[in-house]
Amino acid sequence: MAELPATPLLDDLEKGPWPSFVTEIKNAALHKDSCKDLLGQLERSYREKIGHWKHGGIVGVLGYGGGVIGRYSDLPKEFPGIAHFHTLRINQPSGWFYTSKALRDICDLWEEHGSGLTNMHGSTGDIILLGTTTDELEPTFKALTDVGFDIGGSGSDVRTPSCCVGPARCEWACYDTLKVCYQLTMDYQDEIHRPMFPYKFKFKMSGCPNDCVASIARSDMSIIGTWRDDIQQDDAAVKEYADKGLNIQRDVVGNCPGQCMEWDGEKLTIDNDLCRRCMHCINAMPKALAPGKDRGATILLGSKAPIVEGALLSSVLIPFLKIDNEEDFKDLQALVEEIWEVWGEEGKNRERVGEFIQRVGMANFLEAIGLEPVAEMVAHPRENPYVFYNQGDDEEEDK
Repeated sequence: MAELPATPLLDDLEKGPWPSFVTEIKNAALHKDSCKDLLGQLERSYREKIGHWKHGGIVGVLGYGGGVIGRYSDLPKEFPGIAHFHTLRINQPSGWFYTSKALRDICDLWEEHGSGLTNMHGSTGDIILLGTTTDELEPTFKALTDVGFDIGGSGSDVRTPSCCVGPARCEWACYDTLKVCYQLTMDYQDEIHRPMFPYKFKFKMSGCPNDCVASIARSDMSIIGTWRDDIQQDDAAVKEYADKGLNIQRDVVGNCPGQCMEWDGEKLTIDNDLCRRCMHCINAMPKALAPGKDRGATILLGSKAPIVEGALLSSVLIPFLKIDNEEDFKDLQALVEEIWEVWGEEGKNRERVGEFIQRVGMANFLEAIGLEPVAEMVAHPRENPYVFYNQGDDEEEDK
């Protein structure tokens, strides 16, 4: 059995009720020198408050420009097992559905070619294989393709599309997230594997406004399921919730952001014209309320984490789009490719599409992609992105 380095600071992370990544690294370190050295370097980083990873050049597999993140230790003599410790991003199946055989295949090949450490899953959705050497990249890639997996995106390309479980397990899904995720992945293989944009571009598909993959905060293009007719309502079931103790006035009506509901103690009335599609009432009374039957998706654009500029949430681009068949999907693709053409031509290096829209203005962006403005594009109440308004105008008129 390998002798593990002393790691008093890391040991603190194993205390408490929750599982710890430190424990998993220690288990792997019993038979992997790379994991033993990883423990040693990580302990030193915690002690010195200095990260000891450096970027020593671009590495990858033949024919691909993305999917491998080069990791090199700046202490290779002290920790030779992680002198090279590259990360691979692997394209996950839609909705993260695996067979047990698929998971065993991934774990077996990674034990052979890498550290054996995985992250299921990265924030973009990929399977993350943590730690291998440059010489093992091609053999790992071949082993992955032999069991039916491909490398995902990294760098200035389309990042691996991801989605919620959608209609596979969720009755609220308003479109087939799994199908759209798969189709985007297959149709944009070049864009995923070969960086060609100013910066990264992420798709995330959520089947309903609950947005279980947090697309509105973490993806350049959010495709969020919605409906455009009335909420389906079962009055008897609403009354049953009330009879069993649910305070409908306080917990449902009082929390409606659109103020579109009324409860008289016997019947719930919904003004669907004012509904914001927030799903709160449906989540509170799932046996009584459900999304409408005329279902599709809202297309939003522009979210990102704070890197060059501050964090952004997506803004509505298309309030409602059917995604039921091949023709509908072609409409979505045409929109995507128009956005890419404008942003790819005019965007600055490392400028996300949301930052690009901020720089050129929503009005100019909409004109460039040939899209008519609609009221739903308003970023927040009383702000209009395509009609100019000065606060002093009313004051001048009052005089």
